Amino acid sequence: MQKDIRQDKIIGSRRFSNYFWAIFLCIGGLSFLLAGISSYFNTNLLPFANPAELAFIPQGIVMIFYGTLSMSIGAYISATLVWDIGSGYNEYNKIENLVKVVRKGFPGKNREILLTYPLANIRSIGIKISEGLNPKHSIYLCLNDERKIPLTPVQQPNTISDLEEEAADLAKFLDLKLENL
Repeated sequence: MQKDIRQDKIIGSRRFSNYFWAIFLCIGGLSFLLAGISSYFNTNLLPFANPAELAFIPQGIVMIFYGTLSMSIGAYISATLVWDIGSGYNEYNKIENLVKVVRKGFPGKNREILLTYPLANIRSIGIKISEGLNPKHSIYLCLNDERKIPLTPVQQPNTISDLEEEAADLAKFLDLKLENL
């Protein structure tokens, strides 16, 4: 029975880089905000600097703007961490002849995203490798109606050999051909 069902976990937004950026942006944004407020009230709210000497117009206003913007982006990233956006699993079930792609989305009516495809509608497993400034190494589920459903999470690209090995294992498990996109 276990040989007929395979489940691959997907991490989602709870990665080290997101924790780093959430903390970095919140602390940096708070510092900028306090520096801007210090320049307005001519009091020193930061113990490691003297922003009270800054002119409120234009430096103080710019510091408040950047601080607010940075803290807003940090709060958004923190919210995606709490909600664990993008996490889930891919389930390949030979018994029911189904492939299920399950992900968590933003809170609301459609929080749980469930895509189900019969094995008969799947043409192949595809690999797409693009190098350059923003490299992408992805595995796709290629359907008979020319749709391509991504199966790999958004993350730092795996090595090409690991990606090819994972795609070949999946294609062998589902008895499908492997193609390059």
